[in-house]
Amino acid sequence: MLLLLFLVFLVTPIVELWVIVQVASSTGVLNAIGLLVLVSVVGAWLVKREGLGILRRIGEETAAGRIPGREIVNGLLVLFAGALMLTPGFVTDALGLSLLFPPTRALIRGLATRRFARSVADGRTSFRYGWRVGGTHHVGGGVPGHGGAHGDDILDAESWEDDRPDGPPRLGG
Repeated sequence: MLLLLFLVFLVTPIVELWVIVQVASSTGVLNAIGLLVLVSVVGAWLVKREGLGILRRIGEETAAGRIPGREIVNGLLVLFAGALMLTPGFVTDALGLSLLFPPTRALIRGLATRRFARSVADGRTSFRYGWRVGGTHHVGGGVPGHGGAHGDDILDAESWEDDRPDGPPRLGG
């Protein structure tokens, strides 16, 4: 983790400055700045387009009663791509743009998902989650498949319809 932080905060800016200087010396300073702005604008448009498509697919999955796991990971990758696009520089823009294209994103999603699953299975990663029902806070999580204090939690929930905008919600069945 420390090595990753070292790379992100020290090496990345140095590499970005070197690449910007190389591009500026080849094309001219104004052209390099214009190219950085153009890539950022195109990247922002692509982030918006991909993000809205992912939100639509999440809605379709939940409407069909399925958990939109793949789309949630896609959304996180597009969010990360947007953060990379906000960082000035050609290298981070190239990485961000690569995450915006579905084939590349699918490859990275598969690698990340397998790595996370391996980490959970080895017990190196655990997770906790919480929810609130009727004013009572519930906590779950742990390492899946290992039981434990939180492995056997059961969620008892109620549903309601809010079809009357002028009145209180009505309990449903």
